[in-house]
Amino acid sequence: VQLQASGGGLVQAGESLRLSCVASGNIFSIDDMAWYRQAPGKERELVASISSGGSTKYTDAVKGRFTISRDNNKNSAYLQMNSLKPEDTAVYRCFAEIRHSRNYQYEYWGQGTQVTVSS
Repeated sequence: VQLQASGGGLVQAGESLRLSCVASGNIFSIDDMAWYRQAPGKERELVASISSGGSTKYTDAVKGRFTISRDNNKNSAYLQMNSLKPEDTAVYRCFAEIRHSRNYQYEYWGQGTQVTVSS
């Protein structure tokens, strides 16, 4: 199984970006999907998560600005980031709990995608 993340880039404060994460390979189903980020010198933090049923959670710093969504038919998750701030600058990685069969779940990480917000 691979998680392929895309959509990062360099933007100015106030602008928007949309990150995408696509899972491929031997997939029976996908439980939670999430986006994490890590800025230089800081610990990795959970930005947003979404369950298979669509329930979402956000870290306080992005509430009202970021929206996580998923398309179960495409094994994909997305992170719409609006009103970006310089403090959102980080490497963003997608995460997924993937089942290869009904009884077994494994955790997978995508490669990082850099998001840089200039002031």
